[in-house]
Amino acid sequence: MIQSMNLKKISKFMIKKINISTKDKKYSIEIESYSIKKKLENIISKNNNVIFIIDKKVFKTFKTVRNYQSQKYITISCSEKIKSFQHFSKLCNNILNLGVDRKSILVAIGGGTLGDLAGFVASTVLRGIELVLVPTTLLSQVDSSIGGKNGINTNYGKNLVGTFYQPKQVIIDPSILSTLPKREFLSGYAEIVKHSIIKDKRFFIWLNKNAKNLFNFNLKIITYAIYKSILIKKEYVLKDEKEKLQNRNSRAILNFGHTFGHALETYYNYNRKLTHGEAISIGMIIASTISQKLNYLSYKDLNEIKNHFISNNLPISDPRMFDKKIFKIISKDKKVVGDKINFVILKNIGNAFLKQNISLKNIQKIIK
Repeated sequence: MIQSMNLKKISKFMIKKINISTKDKKYSIEIESYSIKKKLENIISKNNNVIFIIDKKVFKTFKTVRNYQSQKYITISCSEKIKSFQHFSKLCNNILNLGVDRKSILVAIGGGTLGDLAGFVASTVLRGIELVLVPTTLLSQVDSSIGGKNGINTNYGKNLVGTFYQPKQVIIDPSILSTLPKREFLSGYAEIVKHSIIKDKRFFIWLNKNAKNLFNFNLKIITYAIYKSILIKKEYVLKDEKEKLQNRNSRAILNFGHTFGHALETYYNYNRKLTHGEAISIGMIIASTISQKLNYLSYKDLNEIKNHFISNNLPISDPRMFDKKIFKIISKDKKVVGDKINFVILKNIGNAFLKQNISLKNIQKIIK
């Protein structure tokens, strides 16, 4: 049982490898603390043309690599705003200028925004070159680096332009999270708790008991939480890589909380008013409340979710979350057809499903 698992048992997860095999590609996700230097040097030694794209905030990590000055690399100041046509074009031109061929490998070292942009670039330059992801935030380690989704934002909403493109390898080093600001760490935790809410109540109970140790940077606890989150996401990715299903196995279940969360991010123009995790946190509470109002989720489970969020400093509301502009943004969501949307609903903690063709007007009425 997960909830009774002690640290001695968790220790075996300190180094873990997860294999993913889709129709198009087989690759590994390697979770190991203090491993980035040796793994990057291994990639360099085995490949003739490696191009690095690095978030400036973590460039000091790249500087530990032997002879890093002689490598081909590009540094970027990262934020949600780099996911744009302008940055996509600029990065493609920079890579082409460095010299790229079909055997080149693009290595992205940074958070989720960099991974999303680099993945889109890798899938389009020369119609596809190999990609290695080195996620350096908790959010990117448990979510955006897993599953092959990438893309850029537009004025109409998040991730409306992009591709499905699986990486060659994902390198996850939990120890690098020690330098992450608390707010960014909490943003990643929102996605971890999301995985438990949609799929695994025992994991949710375990998080209730261990969240404090996680926030105190207990590496064993962090490593297990990352590992468990990835296994949950892997299950949906393998069953529905390109989000075609409309049943309980649909990859769209992973969008729990994202309908309103993405709308809030768009409303605030992707500025620092809300992080991605904070927006999704609020979105999950709205989705849970809608689930209860539709008589699927019990008051007891709704309160358990709310209490977990409140006790771990995850936001549950925003003054603009019911603004008319939010619903106008949602109407542009890629899950909307006509005036109806497929919406992720909870039956109980650990049991989510995709309810199809809910009227947006009905959602507005429920929320009011």
